[in-house]
Amino acid sequence: MEEENITTVTEFIILGFPEYPELQILLFLLFLLVYLIIIMGNLTIITVTCLDPRLHTPMYFFLSNLSFLDISSTSLTLPKLMDIFLRKSQRISIKGCLTQMYLFLVLTYEEFFLLTAMAYDRYVAICYPLRYAVIINGRVSVLMATGCLIFAFFIPVAHTVLISQFSYCGSNEINHFFCDILALLTLSCSTTDFVDGMTLIFGTIVALPCFMITLTSYVYIISAILRIRSTEGRRKAFSTCSSHLTVVILYYGSILCLYMRPTSMQSVDQNKLFALLYNVLIPILNPLIYSLKNREVKRALRKVFNRI
Repeated sequence: MEEENITTVTEFIILGFPEYPELQILLFLLFLLVYLIIIMGNLTIITVTCLDPRLHTPMYFFLSNLSFLDISSTSLTLPKLMDIFLRKSQRISIKGCLTQMYLFLVLTYEEFFLLTAMAYDRYVAICYPLRYAVIINGRVSVLMATGCLIFAFFIPVAHTVLISQFSYCGSNEINHFFCDILALLTLSCSTTDFVDGMTLIFGTIVALPCFMITLTSYVYIISAILRIRSTEGRRKAFSTCSSHLTVVILYYGSILCLYMRPTSMQSVDQNKLFALLYNVLIPILNPLIYSLKNREVKRALRKVFNRI
């Protein structure tokens, strides 16, 4: 009898930011500007890395992958949000919503893996500089990047399959700006305990090891830097990894705030704010951090602009 009362949901309505109905056009223009800045900034990093032979190293290869990842992540969410602002096109099919959720999880996991690979790359460069070219060569860096992508594609499959079997018998309105997994779990009238447990397990066996590898790498990196006698040597060594360390802190900070807070401390508005921080602010800051704090990138940028 209970199943007969369940209304089958065939589509969702993404609300976006309904709190500001009079500012929808201004928000569209703001997010359009932000999206263009993200695209241009990250494309600049990719272009400079490809054009300057001195940047054809594993470190900048990983940086190009990170820039491509930032472009992909924002392109997955912001165009739909801008369509909501401009045309009130809030409807999305269940398949479309699950696809967006799956791809967002793929890109999130890939960034975990990629930042870990970059931390290991900096660890080898600082702690084993004479063996760096042997340990992290072009072939190894391509294999690492490919492995990051393959693992990232397979890990969210179980989540997506399980959530696709859920029943949605209440409201079909997603108070978010994309199909976030937390929003879908909140709307479902099915038992989500198994998915919650799976999320905890994946966080333990995937995210935690990535964090620990990154943390351990920087413990060894900082220890090695402190053993350098000259001040100039310490400064140069730290400058090669300070950009990545800044990005890691921003990334893990936003992810922890978004997904690792107790349910009692979560609210819809806070979740949207932290998701916006992760999905918009970090892709804007990444190119700035790497270009402003990296002499080689600044030199390559000047060289490219001088040609124009």
